[in-house]
Amino acid sequence: MSNTRDRILKTIVSRQRCTINELAEAVGINPISVRHHIVKLQAEGVVDSDEERHGVGRPRRVYFLTEDGQEHFPTRYLRLTNRLLDRLKDSLSDDTFDALFSKMGEEMAEDLASELDWQSLSMEDRLDLLKEVLQEEGFIVEWQRKGDDYYIKELNCPYYQIGQNHPEICTVDQTLISKVLSVPAKKIRCILDGDSHCTYVVPAIPLSNVEVLESMA
Repeated sequence: MSNTRDRILKTIVSRQRCTINELAEAVGINPISVRHHIVKLQAEGVVDSDEERHGVGRPRRVYFLTEDGQEHFPTRYLRLTNRLLDRLKDSLSDDTFDALFSKMGEEMAEDLASELDWQSLSMEDRLDLLKEVLQEEGFIVEWQRKGDDYYIKELNCPYYQIGQNHPEICTVDQTLISKVLSVPAKKIRCILDGDSHCTYVVPAIPLSNVEVLESMA
């Protein structure tokens, strides 16, 4: 996929619904070129559109990702992965099956810890590091502080297709977030539930208080 088309898709992911002119402005090319790319993306089933009321006047046409567009994942591997997970779920208890995904998140955090000393980083530096790690896994991530909490927003889900049958997979990134930040991450929104993005909330506490918090858990 070309860099321009990739930038168009990322813009749609981050903004959820965009007009041609909004995409042109965000990507930095003319609307005619954007429309050319959008036509191809629609033909591939990655992007769809509908009309949206916007104040007075005629409705405007906005573009958004389809379910197929949420995750570029080869179908044959997707089917194989789902079948393997189906067999595992049939042969393991629910708790053991859930623990497999938690273990994956823990191992990702352990691998990260072996590469650099993130334990000495501030909470916001850890959030930036977490953003980079999740982006390497295929997520588009934003975070912001609101009052006494940090909100971590995943604008897309690289696990979307697998998660349709196995929502337990969400435990992977939730565990990773909790381990890297050393505080429990609470999920309040989920793409698999029909939300436009996934959101986790963590308390904005001083890292010096983490051990106290964990001892009370």
